[in-house]
Amino acid sequence: MLLTILRKMKNRERLKGLIAATFTPMLANGEVNYDEIGNYARYIEKTGINGVFVCGTTGESTSLTTSERKQILSTWVKEAKGAFKIIAHVGSNCQHEAMELASHAQTCGADGIAAIAPSFFKPATVTDLVQFFKPIAASASNLPFYYYNMPAMTGVNLAVDQFLLEGKKHIPTLAGTKFTHNNLMEMGVCLALNNGEFEVLHGYDEILITGLAMGAVAGVGSTYNYIPSVYQGIIEAMQNNDVEKARILQMRSIQVVEIIIKYGGGVRGGKAIMNLTGIKCGDCRPPISPFSEEEYAMLTNDLNNIHFFK
Repeated sequence: MLLTILRKMKNRERLKGLIAATFTPMLANGEVNYDEIGNYARYIEKTGINGVFVCGTTGESTSLTTSERKQILSTWVKEAKGAFKIIAHVGSNCQHEAMELASHAQTCGADGIAAIAPSFFKPATVTDLVQFFKPIAASASNLPFYYYNMPAMTGVNLAVDQFLLEGKKHIPTLAGTKFTHNNLMEMGVCLALNNGEFEVLHGYDEILITGLAMGAVAGVGSTYNYIPSVYQGIIEAMQNNDVEKARILQMRSIQVVEIIIKYGGGVRGGKAIMNLTGIKCGDCRPPISPFSEEEYAMLTNDLNNIHFFK
């Protein structure tokens, strides 16, 4: 069994390009708008984005019930129809809940799973983190597992390279990490481990150029949803050694990120931008406050000032 898993992991297709961290569409009453996921999926397919990261931070996973997360993922798999990769975020403060979500992800046809570190009772050591993730990954033993590293949100700042090395001894499906951190030295170390054994998915949209320069070939980001051509241009420019063009495009990304920060960050501000682009994502769930009509007018004006809609 173990040899079969290792063979599958060795021969699997690694992630490349843009993986959009998807928003969770909501109705006015705060319920999940499952019907909009079909429109969202068709939009993603048209953009040429390589995959989606479902029910992560951008998808408000901690504000969703387990049954909602299952249905959201199932709907994405159904609507994507194999047109792009689907990575299911199954992380939870409850290990058993994460195991249930992981098992469901495999059953419903996801292409991989990821889990963020528990953030209430925090693992004190790399060993603790490995042991927390081990049964979660085993619950989807046919899927690659990615450690979603985001210390700014979790408060867990354990050495990712050490986790990858130690984790591989106990988690045969460990494929790599979603690296949402600006410690580029640590990122470089992770990329170089065992001659590039592990995938390192760049997690900060506004500095994608740096991750690519370090050797990353894939990124997961929320702003990929609405300005994918900017990031596709950055990847292409870096592949062509046109660093100056990549810098210009990265500054374009930074302009947009500065605006979403002004309106509450990537989840709140980004969801509002999705509404403006025609994907009905609605508001965020509490405690994130809803967008007012006045804010939408201000946001539209700010986006027009940087020629966003052109």
